[in-house]
Amino acid sequence: MNRKPADCGTLYGLGLGPGAPDLMTVRADRLLRGARHLAFFRKAGRPGQARQIVEGLLPEGVREYPLEYPVTTEIPFDSPSYKGILAAFYAECCDRLKALARTGEDVVVLCEGDPFFYGSFMHLYTRLRDSLPIQVVPAITGMSAAWTATGLPMTWGDDMLTVLTGTLPETELVRRMAESDALVVMKVGRNLPRVRDALARTGRLESAWLVENASMANQRVVKLSEAEQLSAPYFSIVLVHGQGRRP
Repeated sequence: MNRKPADCGTLYGLGLGPGAPDLMTVRADRLLRGARHLAFFRKAGRPGQARQIVEGLLPEGVREYPLEYPVTTEIPFDSPSYKGILAAFYAECCDRLKALARTGEDVVVLCEGDPFFYGSFMHLYTRLRDSLPIQVVPAITGMSAAWTATGLPMTWGDDMLTVLTGTLPETELVRRMAESDALVVMKVGRNLPRVRDALARTGRLESAWLVENASMANQRVVKLSEAEQLSAPYFSIVLVHGQGRRP
């Protein structure tokens, strides 16, 4: 393990929750309002969802460091070039943040949802945890906000909950959907038709919900069988509720 300088600043992975500012934790709000240096991921030319969530909550004079993805959906995520490009990007981000922290300054990195649940911050954490003091502030996940938005309990009794990604092959989605009682499907986007077909093959389409932008002003909740679109916004989750044991 690398030795951490005694006068080094701390890197905070700040979970913001699903999108509504008032669903942040008290700890996250306190750290955010006291931040001097703020980093956040975004697509080039976009304001960044994490940055939009905290609009109006930042202290005067805070310095901002956008970390702009070199690619997002322009090339397939499973291509060697995609992996190489992003690996170089995360290494560059780490160099920037490490240089700043080693001046003695704390740095807050904004994280949509929970930092350890499908978040970009994880790629920084694994690269920096042996060389910088890091604290992770957990948060409400997007899937929790999504199932709350349906107005139905997600799991009962002995229900087994499975979290899947829509990027999986359809045959794999079918296999795992058939094994579980309650389902959460993340990373829906352009994979929506594949997810819909997999649910239909397992006889679960009529029980599925599509929740877009959970907890945000533009939240939309609809039965998946009634959603005719071929894609969904980035912040979209498909749910199938468990129906297990209860008194």
